[in-house]
This record gives sequence, structure tokens and C-alpha cells, in this order.
Amino acid sequence: MRSSGAQSMEASTDHVTGLVFDIQRFSVHDGPGIRTIVFFKSCPLRCLWCSNPESQRSEPELLYSISRCLRCGQCVSVCPELALRLGDDGVVIDEPRCTACGKCAAACPAQAMRIAGCTMRVEEVMAAVERDRIFYQHSGGGMTLSGGEPLSQPEFAVALLRAARERGIHSAVETAGWATPATLRTVLSEADLILYDIKHMDSAKHLASTGCPNERILQNARLASTLGVEMVARTPVIPGFNDNADDLAAIAAFALELGASEMHLLPYHKYGVPKYAQLRRKYELRDRPVPGEKDMQRLVRELELLGLPIRIGG
Repeated sequence: MRSSGAQSMEASTDHVTGLVFDIQRFSVHDGPGIRTIVFFKSCPLRCLWCSNPESQRSEPELLYSISRCLRCGQCVSVCPELALRLGDDGVVIDEPRCTACGKCAAACPAQAMRIAGCTMRVEEVMAAVERDRIFYQHSGGGMTLSGGEPLSQPEFAVALLRAARERGIHSAVETAGWATPATLRTVLSEADLILYDIKHMDSAKHLASTGCPNERILQNARLASTLGVEMVARTPVIPGFNDNADDLAAIAAFALELGASEMHLLPYHKYGVPKYAQLRRKYELRDRPVPGEKDMQRLVRELELLGLPIRIGG
């Protein structure tokens, strides 16, 4: 029997909306086959290596790329809040005044301004997802909810997962597991695949690098393993944080305990670094090295001895 929380979600899915910052088609990561990734905006964690910093806050945000800027002043002229002005090095943004209304982005001829985060209806998202149905059928792909954190918008996540199931589209949820047990159960039980991020088994180290301890995450991982949904453990491999055999072996042993079908090692990269500048934020790991292919293969060989299939990448 569904909980009253699940029932209330079901009753409201006809008109439910959510905050999305991107929909990425033709992805071959984050689940099997060719997939469409729906990126939710809002995340309780603040991982130092986050490659989608625009996903963290729960409201739309303005990104400004100074390298694209023509210094034409069009954005300044249309800003209703007078939050923009031209400076010596480009546009200066008065953060408290900016409401991320998007008028500057619409006026910018060089696309130097863009808004991360827009409210979408379930029907709008599914229309984008269904465009590639033929590719899902031939590759075993489908839709993946990512972010950000899908569990931060549970009604929207449930509505999308049910819509995918009604349409015969495989669904996956990538989650860090930071939610109430009731929310986690309600959302993940609707998915066909759970991609569960386990970053570290040591709570103090987890807290120092993500802003959250890991007790709730590990408890919820155990709960997720009882839902009858396939689970894959995913771990970002971050130099100086968890890129050693002992830390990763502890995670792999936990994944085995959960009954995970496999473990994915996601090598640290710096693809998201330019976004920090566009958001006027500091990137803390700028000098952190990127792990090499030989290092990753060595870790795979060591972890495979535990008996869990290990993959590099998602």
C-alpha cells in the first residue's frame, strides 16, 4: 500500500512543475544506452569538485562569460533592476539587485549571459525525452534524473518517473541520498535503476569536502538496497580525498553489502571550472591534479579482487 505522502504526490502530478537547468540529449553516461539527462536544480551538498555549480542553489542564477562579452551594453540597457553596469573588464553585476529575470540574457547578441534554471512542466520535459525514443529502443537507453539532487524536488521526480514508465521508457535516478527516508523510498521505488553516489566512508572527511556528513547517506543507501530496484554504486575519484586503494576498497565493500550490481569510478576532471568564474565563485581545487589512465586502471585491478564489477566512467 502506498503511503499517504505517495498518494498526495500521485494526486498532484497532472500539473506538477520543477526547476531544471539543462536537458542533455544523446548522453552515453549516467545509465545504460543512449540517454536523455534531466538536470534538476537544487542540491544540499557543496562538493568542492562539483562540475555543475549552477545546480546547487534552488533558484535561477545568472552566468556571465566575460570571454564572450562584446561590451556592447545591451544587457545594461534592459536590466529592470539596474543591477548591471559596464566596467573596465566587462559587465559588473550587483548581486543583491539581480533577480535573474533573464532579460539581459535575451538581449545579449553574443550569448555572454545565460540563466541557469527554468520552471518546466512534466509534459514539457517528457516531450524532450520522447524525441529520442527510437534511440532508447535500439540501445537500451532512457531517461536519467540527475542534478543537482533529484530528491530535492520529490514530487517532480516522481511525476517524471511515472510518466516515463507509462511511456515504456527506462528510467534512472542519480542521487547522493541526502533526503528523508520517506522521500527516498517514494522516489527511488519508481525508478528502474538507482545510481547511488558514495563519496567516502569517513563522515568527517565527507563533511569537510561536501558540506554534509555521511551517516544519513549511508543509512539511506541501505534503505535503497531494499526497494527491489537495481543499484549501481558511483564514486568520484578525487586526488587527495579518496583516490587510494584503502578508501575505495571500503566503499566497494559497502557496495557489495548493498548488493550493488557494479561500481563506477568517475575520474576527477575540471570541465566545470569555467562555470565558477561565470557564477562569480571561487573554485577551491584549481591546483588539484587530474588522475591519469594508468592510475585509474590500477585502482580497478585492485578493487576487482573484492568481487564487484568495476567500471571507469558512468
